Amino acid sequence: MGRVVRIKDSKRVGVIGCGAIGTIIAEAFERRILACEELILYDYELERAEKLKSQLHFPTRVVLSLDEMLKLQPKVVVEAASQQAARDYVGRIVAKGIDVIVMSTGALLGLNLRSRRVHVPAGAIGGLDALSAAALAGVDEVVLTTRKNPKSLDVDYVEEKVVYEGSAEEAARLFPREMNVAATLALTIKPARVRVRVVSDPLVHRNTHEIYVKWRFGEMQLRFANDPHPENPRTSALAAWSAIKLLQKLLEL
Repeated sequence: MGRVVRIKDSKRVGVIGCGAIGTIIAEAFERRILACEELILYDYELERAEKLKSQLHFPTRVVLSLDEMLKLQPKVVVEAASQQAARDYVGRIVAKGIDVIVMSTGALLGLNLRSRRVHVPAGAIGGLDALSAAALAGVDEVVLTTRKNPKSLDVDYVEEKVVYEGSAEEAARLFPREMNVAATLALTIKPARVRVRVVSDPLVHRNTHEIYVKWRFGEMQLRFANDPHPENPRTSALAAWSAIKLLQKLLEL
């Protein structure tokens, strides 16, 4: 069990989306890795939110809409639903002066939204501090190569195959649930362009991300191999835990 967070002025936390990531976040409260006064769950499929609540002993309530959640004035809201949910809700959340952690980062590429209340976790990769520092000095080239099992990409190729090659923005659009890592990288290293290769590989059983960066003063190579979530092979467990770490930081403010 992780360390207990003790907050002098505990607040409510909202979670939009009660799938794999939302469940891991809720369980972090259950295990007292995170702490707040009350957890607020919202999912367009009410049954999923109710099911998750039934599995928790932590103070939790289910709401029927974002408006109902906002009326409860959560300190932080975590979007863990979809790019469409992020497009629909993020602006409304920050307009109420509430911090929001966006998991569906691909949506942010198409939103003209600048706010210190919008937070992007590292997701399934790390090293973002080094990458953002390099971007300040100047980046010449960024290449992200992602390898996934065909099941994670909803394809049935029996041999290794490049299923996409192009920009990070287009990758996030074509693979809205699988390639948020490309959007996170693009947001971090902007204005440099990120080239993306998505490879379907039946011999790979972990979601693998390799990042190559050529910048003004050298090169970087980063590699991450994450087990897919057992209930959602498109998602790495590290993505949820990066949100938990960020949420931990925001609740301590």
